[in-house]
Amino acid sequence: MAVLEQCLAPYPDVRIVLSTNWVRRMGYVYARSALSKTLRRRVVGATFHTQMDRREFKHLTRAEQVLCDVQRRCPRWWLALDDDGEGWPQAVANHLVLTDGVLGLGNPSTVAQLNAALEGSRSA
Repeated sequence: MAVLEQCLAPYPDVRIVLSTNWVRRMGYVYARSALSKTLRRRVVGATFHTQMDRREFKHLTRAEQVLCDVQRRCPRWWLALDDDGEGWPQAVANHLVLTDGVLGLGNPSTVAQLNAALEGSRSA
């Protein structure tokens, strides 16, 4: 998580929406508590919430989950950091930083992509 904290440090207004299966399986509080204190302060919610149908949500692709959340929240700018590239429409490809499922932000080229995307947010 230290890498993500470093990447986000110059962007104090960036907020995090959790899109992990942990929220659905173990709960939002548990998933959020797995983050560092610095990242926890940025979390504003999750793509899944208890008012949703678990079975229906489970069958959505990650892209569909995130895009539904984007429609609900209407952020000025958004970025998804995910290891699941399935189903992302070409029209929003610039909003996805695709990570390796094993290396995550341990891959320097992924960190460079994330930093470039965050820098691009300044002009959005």
